[in-house]
Amino acid sequence: MLKKLLIGAAALVLSSCSKDAPKSNETLVVEPAVVEASGFERNDYSDMANWLCHPDKASDACAVDLTSTAIAADGTTSIVPFEPAADPAFDCFYIYPTVSFDPTPNSDMVPGPEELNVVANQFARYGETCRLFAPIYRQRTLLELRAQMMTGQSTANAEMRYADVIDSWNSYMTKQNQGRGVVLIGHSQGAGMIYDMLKSDIVGTPSQAQLIAVHSIGFPTTIDPATGTAAGLPVCKSAQETGCLVNFESFRANTPPPADSRFGIAVGGHRAVCNNPADLTGDKGALNAFMPRQSLGRPEPNDYGVPVETPFVSLPGLLTAKCEANGTHDWLAISINSNPADPRADDIPGDVVVNGDILADWGLHLVDMNLAMGNLVALAKTEAAAWQAAQTPE
Repeated sequence: MLKKLLIGAAALVLSSCSKDAPKSNETLVVEPAVVEASGFERNDYSDMANWLCHPDKASDACAVDLTSTAIAADGTTSIVPFEPAADPAFDCFYIYPTVSFDPTPNSDMVPGPEELNVVANQFARYGETCRLFAPIYRQRTLLELRAQMMTGQSTANAEMRYADVIDSWNSYMTKQNQGRGVVLIGHSQGAGMIYDMLKSDIVGTPSQAQLIAVHSIGFPTTIDPATGTAAGLPVCKSAQETGCLVNFESFRANTPPPADSRFGIAVGGHRAVCNNPADLTGDKGALNAFMPRQSLGRPEPNDYGVPVETPFVSLPGLLTAKCEANGTHDWLAISINSNPADPRADDIPGDVVVNGDILADWGLHLVDMNLAMGNLVALAKTEAAAWQAAQTPE
């Protein structure tokens, strides 16, 4: 059953600057983090073969067709073209979630269709506003996740996967950053890697001054009640705030997380982070979703009520979101504003379904990023403008 669950998951998915910090036009020299190698060879991230997306990579996985069809409430459609930024002023650095089908505890460094697909779904659209960097890393695979869920033990080399992530970050910071602002982005396992980076190698170091914001989605993290921070950063409360963190785990509004859900769980009295990218003030906001027309491994397109031919579908006015909380969890509640007169589908894909049963504890984890993709890209642009303004001497 878990094998079917994991295959289904992969198929669908598929703060402040110190006074001594360098200004945006200065070169930032970063001391490489020390990660002792334990029986594995370190990757060289000056080699473009070790990147999915990089401005210097000829076969860039982010250079894909992101055209969307907008389906209006009356069923009419319009094409939404995608244009990458010609000369972006800031960077985005992305760590992808658990997607690898490799039959080993850690993945290899050869990307498969699943890695390429998730980059298109979760990251490439940020190219509308920033330069894109996405390293390949030897992540914990779906097979290993299944084994851990069944046995409670993991045989994946956590040291190796973190070495890849921090080595790629250090390579970017020393060779590419040049004092530019950067948004750190990740989902699920990728967000977990970002939290490790923040706590171990970014917060309190010179590179923290270059952080525009962190969009680390779909991995539970809690707020320290003594400081109000999560992973050493403040939680974003407005689109103009910089050096802060955005995180949420999405569930249908009519299906809150059950008590045993790992997503959005409060631990030891510490509340989980939930901030709504559609309205960081805490109110309900409209989601600018970009849903996949067809999911990897599925023979038929997803049903949105009106047939489309573009790789992505947007559904203006159909989806709204608001952070909610109960005694055990904090989550982003997704409302589907269906109407009998609206020809669009009354539901969206995103549940984990096994043998016809929806696993409620997973919520809409598979489409966390798709649901708010347009909001997140717009937020990154606004945050970057605020960060850049703060670098300019008065």
